[in-house]
Amino acid sequence: MDRSAPEKLILVSREPGGIAFVTINRPKSLNSLTKSMMTDLAQAFKALDRDESIRVIVLSGSGRAFCSGVDLTAAEDVFKGDVKDSESDPVAQMERCRKPIIGAIGGFAVTAGFEIALACDILVAAKGAKFMDTHARFGIFPSWGLSQKLSRIIGPNKAREVSLAAMPLTAEIAEKLGFVNHVVDEGELLKKAREIAEAIVKNNQDLVLRYKSVINDGLKLDLGHALALEKERAHEYYDGMTKEQFKKMQEFIAGRSSKKPSSKM
Repeated sequence: MDRSAPEKLILVSREPGGIAFVTINRPKSLNSLTKSMMTDLAQAFKALDRDESIRVIVLSGSGRAFCSGVDLTAAEDVFKGDVKDSESDPVAQMERCRKPIIGAIGGFAVTAGFEIALACDILVAAKGAKFMDTHARFGIFPSWGLSQKLSRIIGPNKAREVSLAAMPLTAEIAEKLGFVNHVVDEGELLKKAREIAEAIVKNNQDLVLRYKSVINDGLKLDLGHALALEKERAHEYYDGMTKEQFKKMQEFIAGRSSKKPSSKM
């Protein structure tokens, strides 16, 4: 073993079934992000988005935290420079990523870590996990979406309390507010994330990508325009299908309908 080799701080692994795992790997510093880690994380999502063998991405942190935010020893370089650069902005790359992203949140997701969690499409949290926004406490201006996204998910009053008072949001409360999808025992965190990922992988990949896109793009619009967007993309999708594709769809649906319904819920 080469002990002189630097430890990788952003780990990426790919599985044959189409699931990729990205791990923030700086546990001794509670996975706080250095400038280079931010770039590596951004580039990891960019590469996985381009990788046609990957269908779902699971993001987690090693050790006792998901991500405790930006390493403040690099604050000036990050906030005056990289905050403007989408190539080194992990949230910008996550938002551009066509593949569904499942966040597996163990321990603390603080400030920038909270914003990275908000950039995921589905969240699974371990019991005892906490989300905390300390921007106002430390004089840091949010730039990865926390000031706008959280209020749209949990409501403006609760979001103001979380952000202006820097109040922790527990996994259990986050689940009740609809922010977290599932809360599980710590040892079950990645298992649950994998379970959801495997369910997604079984579906029509083209439709999964299109469905994620229309949901996320529609959220940026008022309801009327969002409904028009759905209709427009539906027409575009069906207009692009050949008779053979329609036939295969009908055969697939007929085959599924003929199977006995499962008693499992």
